[in-house]
Amino acid sequence: MTDQQHCPACGALNQCNLADPRRATQACWCYSVSIDPAVLQALPAELRDKACLCPRCAAVEDQLRPSANH
Repeated sequence: MTDQQHCPACGALNQCNLADPRRATQACWCYSVSIDPAVLQALPAELRDKACLCPRCAAVEDQLRPSANH
């Protein structure tokens, strides 16, 4: 069974609001960024579509910084 609150690539908390019942009604961080499809394709097939990547493994940390939105 896959733990939906942890990144399948590194095992860190993925910060997914949808996987956390306390925040499931809030939009997830991934809705406001663009994840390169190549990053997802680099995951082994058995890990895809099981749990969200963390921002670091999704290579979107810069997009999540407040200065990136200006």
